[in-house]
Amino acid sequence: MQKKPDFTAPLVFTDPAQALAQVQRIYHDNVEFLRQAMREYVSGGDFSGTHVRACYPYVRVHAHSTLRRGAAPDSPAIKKLSYGFVAGPGRFETTLTRPDLYAAYYLQQFRLLLANHGGELEVGTSTQPIPIHFSFAEHDHVEGAMDVARRALMRDVFDLPDLTAMDDGIANGTYVPKAGEAHPLSLFTAPRVDYSLQRLRHYTGTAPEWFQNFVMFTNYQFYIDEFIKLGHAEMAKPDSEYIAFVEPGNVVMRRTGLAAQPGDELGHAPPRLPQMPAYHLMREDRSGITMVNIGVGPANAKTITDHIAVLRPHAWLMLGHCAGLRTAQQLGDYVLAHAYVREDHVLDEE
Repeated sequence: MQKKPDFTAPLVFTDPAQALAQVQRIYHDNVEFLRQAMREYVSGGDFSGTHVRACYPYVRVHAHSTLRRGAAPDSPAIKKLSYGFVAGPGRFETTLTRPDLYAAYYLQQFRLLLANHGGELEVGTSTQPIPIHFSFAEHDHVEGAMDVARRALMRDVFDLPDLTAMDDGIANGTYVPKAGEAHPLSLFTAPRVDYSLQRLRHYTGTAPEWFQNFVMFTNYQFYIDEFIKLGHAEMAKPDSEYIAFVEPGNVVMRRTGLAAQPGDELGHAPPRLPQMPAYHLMREDRSGITMVNIGVGPANAKTITDHIAVLRPHAWLMLGHCAGLRTAQQLGDYVLAHAYVREDHVLDEE
């Protein structure tokens, strides 16, 4: 027997804010359904012969032309678009997750899709299950409250993460929809996003909520040391444009004059640093700077960029041995990268 939340019928919207609100309702209701079932399971409830399932929300759009609404094919405004539109006519859809974290991003994309293509946005419940581990709140650690046998039975009762549903075929340009299937509307599906959000906590020692839209990577600790000094110095300035500095363990330092926020007290410095510790110099609108020490090796670099990519940052930059901009350069200038050959085959599949 399958136990599911009440079905939410698909609805269509021409107002992007209303579409986002519906995504948030579906996600909240379905995740809360899973959390309640998990609480009952942990407390010893009888789930014999029962499989608990709730699914992600989806958004769908139908485009009837390759042209953007109200624009000529050679319009300079159209040629400048890099997102917020689809490449051709057809049905496009994607599953969505964490509409709390991605609210501003989803709202922007919904607005652009409606502005560029007209029509309606359809929002409903997909057939893609939410893995139980991806429904946990930030500080939930329920498995430790169960014995080994009870943990082993979880896969019979709940959907667990399925790595086959989390590949990068869409982002890599290798995904080809089957006949009758919709075209992808985003680079990453909801399970792929949730997987990366979980791994970011593990690798960086900080929650995804702290990440900023400008990211710097380095494998030199002295850059990290200077960034930490900068972060602490900014927090001592009452008039700083930055509002907080966050270190591994979700240790939050608020700018002088700002009150602590609920949850700040939960942060604790870890006994040892994670594999790729992250530091966040935050602005109110997330236009601050995140810096990650990726350590050594191309595998680390690939891993962390694969996971941070789901946050859709505006830009990222690698600071190596000779990092820095010349005095004649400004952020945003095009810089030609130097190609080099690797013989370790780490990136051959990409």
